Amino acid sequence: MLSLHTNAAALSAQNSITRTQGSLSTSQTRLSTGYRINSAMDDAAGLQIATRLKAQTSGMAVAMRNTQNSISMLQTGEGALDETTNILMRMKDLATQAADGSSTTNDQTAMQAEFDSLTSELSNIMTNTKFGGTALLTNGTGKLATAVDFQIGAGSSEKMSGDVTTELTQVHTDLAAATTEYDGATGVASTGGTEIKTGAAANATIDKLATAIDSVGALRSKLGAISNRLDHVYNNLSNISTNTKAATGRIMDTDFATESSNMTSSQMLLQAGTAMLKQSNSTSSLVMSLLQ
Repeated sequence: MLSLHTNAAALSAQNSITRTQGSLSTSQTRLSTGYRINSAMDDAAGLQIATRLKAQTSGMAVAMRNTQNSISMLQTGEGALDETTNILMRMKDLATQAADGSSTTNDQTAMQAEFDSLTSELSNIMTNTKFGGTALLTNGTGKLATAVDFQIGAGSSEKMSGDVTTELTQVHTDLAAATTEYDGATGVASTGGTEIKTGAAANATIDKLATAIDSVGALRSKLGAISNRLDHVYNNLSNISTNTKAATGRIMDTDFATESSNMTSSQMLLQAGTAMLKQSNSTSSLVMSLLQ
């Protein structure tokens, strides 16, 4: 029907152009930002899922740093215990030498002086080994004197407990038994011990030092086991994070090949729609030709 008041063809062309402009604008936005979802209108359900996945990966990234920091802390303590073992071995060698009948009183006095000096260093190591300013091995008050909870995931329940309290207490007990002037609580060792000043005393000290060395070894072993577990936690978190990020990307990221094709198609449709709108607007002139 020819009408001056209603141009149905022009209205249809305008509606088509409006829809095409919307599609073109969406494609251009996605290509400019790199995201398929730029507002909840683009994909309401997808945005909700992607947000949850992002929160998980963000938390796991922090948890991965936690595991590395925790390993560093434990390795700091284990390194101190390594030096403790070296000191105890030297002290055991001194006790073995002092227990021999060939050692004179002067020899034993000199060895006792070195023994006392090494004891002071044992006290120093056990009280002044710190990580981030916090003592680790101090008797009763060190970080490792109580169970340590490691946050190894994005959820509140994803925790791991590292407990070496029994082993650390045993180390302090055995060190105190082997060296009477040892102080693992304040680090202020007294002087003038008599552990190896006589052959009999030195002989009795040998086994005590051997026990202390075993205790330190047990503590080092426990720290190493916890560190290894944290390393496995890190590797697992890395795997989970990688796959979760990939899933988030599939939801959020723009497929540039597809979106470029969509934009080209929208541009061509917009040009065609504009041309047809121009043609439809000239239809009303046909009415005037009927009146001539």
